[in-house]
Amino acid sequence: MGLSRLGWLDALRGLAALVVVFDHASYTFMADFRRELMPQFNTSRYGIMVFFLVSGYIIPASLERRGSIRTFWTGRFFRMYPLWAAAVTALFAMHLMGLARLPDLGGHSAATVAVAHATMLQELLGTPNLLLTLWTLSYEMAFYLLVVALFTIRRHRQSAALAVTLAVLAAASVVAPTVLRPSALSGTAGTGLSVAVAAIAMAVAVCCASAGSPVLRRFGGVLGGGLALVLVVFNGTVPTWEGLVILAVMFLGTAVYRADEQQTSRRIATGTAVVVITCAVGSAYRFGDGDHFTRRGWITAFVLAVLTFGTALALRHRRFPRPLTALGTISYSVYLVHPVLLAVIDHTVGRQQRDSPVLLAAFFFVLLPLCALTHRYIEAPSQDWGRRCAR
Repeated sequence: MGLSRLGWLDALRGLAALVVVFDHASYTFMADFRRELMPQFNTSRYGIMVFFLVSGYIIPASLERRGSIRTFWTGRFFRMYPLWAAAVTALFAMHLMGLARLPDLGGHSAATVAVAHATMLQELLGTPNLLLTLWTLSYEMAFYLLVVALFTIRRHRQSAALAVTLAVLAAASVVAPTVLRPSALSGTAGTGLSVAVAAIAMAVAVCCASAGSPVLRRFGGVLGGGLALVLVVFNGTVPTWEGLVILAVMFLGTAVYRADEQQTSRRIATGTAVVVITCAVGSAYRFGDGDHFTRRGWITAFVLAVLTFGTALALRHRRFPRPLTALGTISYSVYLVHPVLLAVIDHTVGRQQRDSPVLLAAFFFVLLPLCALTHRYIEAPSQDWGRRCAR
């Protein structure tokens, strides 16, 4: 058992990582059970919504504590990119050795896919994800751009208002649906051009927002925030309402942080939660059932994710089990390494015809020590480098 101020967030990350890994591994080891469970409880959405709430709580706090956009982006780069690069490189190495198969590029050039992934916005740029978990990082990056934008124009304390606005827009997009199809901008302008423009815009936004001039900082912030909103609304592969709900959920996490730090009232945070939950559930219900979407499974997962976050928040001053907080520490490794391992298993051994809980347990037994190693030798050193660069 261990106690730290943010131990509850580590515990949440650990739980979310376990659920996401189970969701993806169930394709290989528990396909029959998965088919029965998913219509009732979408485990993938549960795990990622918990992750998004945690990010919403802690990311703006990280920026505001540093007070420097340049330091923030430096920290984010060394936190995310080294392990991301290692995981993608490992997948390519396994492919070259005939142990795994790269995903279909959908007719896009390798250069286009590579540039899109370098921005981490590939999910919002109409290109396939090299690893199945990378799509959520695109929404994380969009959130970072929006957080920086609000910071540069001194509106970062208005998290609750933004969460409510995004949630209401999500509901409105379902009630009055547009004719936009997935990746609408890429489909109209061409994926290559969309990727090039977005990559240049993002580079300019980050550089300008990190500059010393207040005018350049505001320009860079607004450019990055505008890019994020345009891509989420007009170019996501998930429905527009869900992309907006994802952003609303992250800003709900920020609103909770502000109430926790007494920067705003708990009443405002509670009201924000009510609006976001109502709009999200209403949007999913209105969207209805589809080939790969069941509203009952999505709604159950979403509500339970919010309840899980709220329960952990209420218990944040208590001790959480050390294994769970330790798992939270290596959760990013767990998140990025398990798709590589599954790709190897699927290509070499194949997916099981019958449910095999024993093989699923064995998968976790191999995965977690491997992730402990990647955390120790890739994540931890790269974060140390980031801190040195920031200083």
